[in-house]
Amino acid sequence: MPKKQVTPGKIRDHVERLGELYPPIPLSSVDRTVRDPELVRTRFGHVLNYLARVELEVDRNVLEILTVIPGIDGTDRFFYQDVWQPQEIQHGLILDRLCTDVGLPPSTPKMTFDWTFRLLGALAHLRPIQDVSRMMFYLTGASTERQAVLAYNSFTARLKEIGEDVIAESVIHPIKRQEPGHFAYYRMSAELLATTLRPWQRWLVQQLRSTSYAMVGTNGDEEYKRDIGGLMVTFDLDHDLEAYAREVGRLEARLIWADRNGLEFPPYVLESMRESVELYREKGLSTLPARYDLEGHALVERPTSRSLVGVR
Repeated sequence: MPKKQVTPGKIRDHVERLGELYPPIPLSSVDRTVRDPELVRTRFGHVLNYLARVELEVDRNVLEILTVIPGIDGTDRFFYQDVWQPQEIQHGLILDRLCTDVGLPPSTPKMTFDWTFRLLGALAHLRPIQDVSRMMFYLTGASTERQAVLAYNSFTARLKEIGEDVIAESVIHPIKRQEPGHFAYYRMSAELLATTLRPWQRWLVQQLRSTSYAMVGTNGDEEYKRDIGGLMVTFDLDHDLEAYAREVGRLEARLIWADRNGLEFPPYVLESMRESVELYREKGLSTLPARYDLEGHALVERPTSRSLVGVR
């Protein structure tokens, strides 16, 4: 069956359905009953901390969008302002509360962003450059949301393996259910825009992605790279990084690297994954889960950076 053509109207309809079907998840609606807080903290504390921080950084992501695409309007604004941001911030608040439930400190999202965003934004008043910025926004979003779906799928399965069915179904599943719709928005928007890009714009996107691509939530920071490396190892994604790179990078390969026949994913996707895993194996996690009381005071001494390497 031929693939249905993407149109601006279909993208708008999709965003409207997302808002109607998946309103922001109220904190009061989830059951955060944890059978064994110490086991969850020991095995998955670093994962919880990482996911909560990334979700809470949505406000910084909005500032990045406003900087890189000045004057953003229409469906793009409707999506990030009325649907995506309200959903994502609730994901972060729920996961952050779960962190404190199992004795972890509150998350500390990073709210500053790189000067390159401001440079690109300064040029984006020119419409051809703004289209390049929009394609960067869509590709980054698609990569981020695909990583989120895979992480939450793995997290759900691992929590059930240790008998934590309540938080798997009541906390992680509702969050996971909202992420594919975000990915679909970015995918459709990128597919539509790709049909209008000129060769020089496509080339510029290739160069920018090659030099700026990063795993979700790493923000160019080595410590954060180690943390997502820990997530990949914990969920066994490091056992076949090429398969993982295909899942994350196939859309990008199809839309902006179509001139490279047989390219299943851009090489920088796999390189970024390998770097994070190698940093984790070499140095461990940047911050490890100690046990905290509700006032934020450490109850036990933090373990060494090696103690969680290889934990499943």
